[in-house]
Order: sequence, then C-alpha cells, then structure tokens
Amino acid sequence: MRKTQKNQAENIVRLLSHVHSGIKRAIEQGQYESAMELLSQCQESAIDLGETIEEIEGKGFVTVSFLENYCEVVYQCYALVNQMQGINAGKVYKNLKKALVPVENSVKNDINVRREVVFLPYKASMWDSLESIWKAADEDPTCDAYVIPIPYFDKNPDGSFREMHYEGEQYPAYVPVTSYEEYNFEERHPDMIFIHNPYDECNYVTSVHPFFYSKNLKRFTDKLVYIPYFILGEVDPENKEAVKGMAHFCTVPGVLYADKVIVQSEKMRQVYVDVMTEFSAQELTYSEGALSEKAGEAGRRKYWEEKILGLGSPKVDKVLNTRKEDLEIPGEWLRVIEKPDGSWKKIVFYNTSVTALLEHGEKMLLKMRDVFRVFEKNRDEVALLWRPHPLIRATIESMRPKLWEEYEGIVEEYKAAGWGIYDDTADVDRAVVLSDGYYGDGSSVVWLCQEAGKMIMIQNVDCCLN
Repeated sequence: MRKTQKNQAENIVRLLSHVHSGIKRAIEQGQYESAMELLSQCQESAIDLGETIEEIEGKGFVTVSFLENYCEVVYQCYALVNQMQGINAGKVYKNLKKALVPVENSVKNDINVRREVVFLPYKASMWDSLESIWKAADEDPTCDAYVIPIPYFDKNPDGSFREMHYEGEQYPAYVPVTSYEEYNFEERHPDMIFIHNPYDECNYVTSVHPFFYSKNLKRFTDKLVYIPYFILGEVDPENKEAVKGMAHFCTVPGVLYADKVIVQSEKMRQVYVDVMTEFSAQELTYSEGALSEKAGEAGRRKYWEEKILGLGSPKVDKVLNTRKEDLEIPGEWLRVIEKPDGSWKKIVFYNTSVTALLEHGEKMLLKMRDVFRVFEKNRDEVALLWRPHPLIRATIESMRPKLWEEYEGIVEEYKAAGWGIYDDTADVDRAVVLSDGYYGDGSSVVWLCQEAGKMIMIQNVDCCLN
C-alpha cells in the first residue's frame, strides 16, 4: 500500500474512534435516531475501507477480517439502539472501541508501505544519468519504480515548438518503459519523481512537454529530485571567477523547484551552494515560501546546503559497472575495429560539441575535415569512433541553418567512406568503455572518460594535425 493510502486508512480509523464518542453522547441524550445514523456511517466507512484494503493487499488480508468483526459489532449496537430504551451508552461505546482496536493495530503493523518512484528521462542517450538509481529502486521489494520517457520538442528561433520527439523505444531491453499517456500523475501522486532536464521553458533549442516542467511536477509528488544529465569539470570552490562561470548551470528551474538536487561531488555541491546562496538574495519567487524574503545569508546558505547533495553522478556508476566484454558491438563497427589477424586497433572516441560548432562555425568544419583526414590515413592502426553531441542537429539547424547544411554534408561523407564508426545511438557509455582514449572538444564526456581511466586530449580548432 502506498504511504498516502495508508495515511488515509489510519485517518479513517481515527475518525471512527471520534464518531464512537458522538454515538455515546447521542445515546446519553436520548437522540437514538442520530446514534443509529452515526452507526450506519461507521458501517459504511468500515466496508469501504475493507474493500480498498482487499483491492490493494489481496483477498483475505488480515486487516479485512478485523474490519468484518468490527462491522458485526456495529450491527449489534445498531440493533440494540433501535430498541430505543434501556440502553447502556457506556457499554455500547466500550464494545465499539474494543472492536476497533484490532483494526487500528492491524492497519498500523500489518500493512506495509510501498513507495512509488517515477523516473522521467527525455533523451534516451541521457538515461545513464538516472539508471543506477532506477536499478536500486527496481530491486527494492518495497518500491514500485516506473520509467516514463517524456516527449520533447525542437524549438524555432522565435521560441515556438517544432516537431515532437519521443524516444521510448530506444531504451535498453532490460528497462521496462511506461507510456506517459497511460500514467495518471494526479491520481497516483508518486512519492518521488526524478528528472534530469532542468530547463523548463528556458532552453532556446529544445523543450520537454510543458506538463513535465519542474514547477508543474511539484504539484504531483512529495519529493522532486533533480540529477544533472551532464558531468562538469571540477571547479575549486575558492576560485571565485570559476564559480561565477558555473552560475548558468546552477540557476535553472530544476535546481530552483526540486526538493533535492544531487550533483557529482562535494566540491561541485559547494559551488552550487555558493552560487544559489548569492542568487537567492535576489530571486525568491520560486521558493513558494520555503525561503523567506527576510532570510539572511546564513539562512539562505542553510537552505541550499540541506537541499543540494554531493552524492556523485549515476553516469559514473554506469561507466564503471559496464565491462567491455559485455558490450553488444554492431558488426559494422567490428569491421572497422578488427585488424586482418583478428586483433583490435586502438579506438579513439572523437567527440564534437554544440558549443564548438556555434563558436567557431566554418573553422570548426575545417578542423573536423582535418581530423578525419589524419585518422583515415592511419586507419590500419587506429579506429575512430565519432560521436557528436546528440543535440547538435536540433541546435545548429535552428540557430545556424546554413552551417547545418555544410555539417550534414560532412556527416554523410564520413558515413559513406566507411573507414570510421559513426555513433548516434543512445548509449554513450558503450563508446566510453570501448575506447582507449578521448579526443575532441571539452564537454561533460571528458570527465566521464577521466573517471574511466581513459587518455584525454582536447582538440584545438586553430591547430591542424600532422
């Protein structure tokens, strides 16, 4: 039984106890009709409660038998009051109380609470930021865990929505997926909701469906938890300039509206706390009373210290728990990776980011062509695994359509040549585990590769390779 359902059951039992006192007073005052009406209400409430418990806990559940006995006592008291004379109010009250005590104890001790936890990923490639927590919830016998991929939209330059995307079919086979159209959030009111998209309406390129904005989800759960889908390079909390540069990752709706925020490390937690302590001195409307406008710096800091936890990123858990021998490697990848004698070439994970393309434009395209030239030249010894950021298309097509046409041409040329791997799947962890080293733009994948012990080299758009 869910916590809210058990609370309701306990409230009904308490209400029955209060009604017993009303029945006693009515009998003492000779108001027999009122007493019988109250007894009828007790009977109906007990029957409804028994049916609810039986529906949730199963037929023949122990609490139901105590409720049946209580209903029998209520019926006997009703028949006695119906005589309308010679009735001992104290005895009626005592009999009702005696019959209700086993019900109260059984509801409290025999009914176990089950938590309902919902995970709301939007892009399948970002599922690794939630997976290890979902696995723990799924393995907990007292927890019902639901993975509900949610739809998202590309945006036009004016902020309006373009086409809708839904990636529910792209999740691993071992992850049971529930349709967002079939789960009624208002009725079920899950105990916890986990999200990894923090932007609500503030992202210029994409948006999850507005129903799943963090400020709306708070209405449907006891605890909203935000875990970033990305990993950032560690920042020294004492470096004020570096902390200032992190502000745009922290001051987002998901951080503001969530009840708990889980970040990658204690150092990163301190960065978030510092940024949000300062930010909340000016911006308080999101807090819905949780943080008073009169709160001083110490009060604001305490609020954020309690809210933000540096427990680590599930993305790291996924990479460290994935073994190379367990990976499913497509045949076309193996044809690139294997040498004629069956041994493997060194595999380089080449990552290109949205930021680099927007910042450098044509120069970045020239850099990419140069990278491909060099790796094609050395393809007998090194296999290139190119995995562009999954939001490149939505971003560049919307903000720089001409650049997108040229970039798309490079993609098609690379794929047609067949000497390298092009990875646009949802599984970034496979690329990290499979590769021997990382080359490319600075991104959250860098820190992930570092945690996995991979060699790292950041590309410089102004330098050509030999």
